[in-house]
Amino acid sequence: MRNIFLGIIIAFVIVFGLRYCEDKKENREILEANTALIQRELKNVGKLIVTEGSYAQVYSYNDSKNLMYGLFDARKKALIVVNAKATIAYDLSKISTDVDEASKTVTITKIPEPELSINPNIQYYDVTQDYLNQFTASDYNKIKIRIEKSLRKKIEASELRTNAENRLISELQKIYILTHSMGWTLKYNTTVVETEEALRKLKL
Repeated sequence: MRNIFLGIIIAFVIVFGLRYCEDKKENREILEANTALIQRELKNVGKLIVTEGSYAQVYSYNDSKNLMYGLFDARKKALIVVNAKATIAYDLSKISTDVDEASKTVTITKIPEPELSINPNIQYYDVTQDYLNQFTASDYNKIKIRIEKSLRKKIEASELRTNAENRLISELQKIYILTHSMGWTLKYNTTVVETEEALRKLKL
């Protein structure tokens, strides 16, 4: 009787041990599959997103040079019409992430800075210039620099910047949706992202 009871206990331990090992193996396989899926999706997110905009601006340029100790002036002026194409790009192949299997956490550690590119088409109209104060290559270069600086300031405050950030957030939301659906945690540096709205409020 004692031997039968001992045999039952041993059989129970063996069956329990086998099931435990099978469950542990299955859970490990699921974890590895989930990790591989997350890493693949992170790679898919790593693309170049570009937001484009068009801008038109009219400038007037005036320059006066005193000659003969102020006895008379030599002037030049022009009306300048600018049509510019601008792009803001995020190269998400440069995004840095850390995938921690043990804690089931994906941490975004670095997001690349946006790259602003401006391609202005500058046209000059009503150009007038005195013989002793004519337009030079230096003038045209100086005008172009001023125009690009003005456009950059305008674009930074425009909807183009906001639209580009919204597209960035949309890509990051894909990571959140994936991790959340699989029971993983998404973090941006030390901040835990608990909702899509919280992701939008992050200072990226």
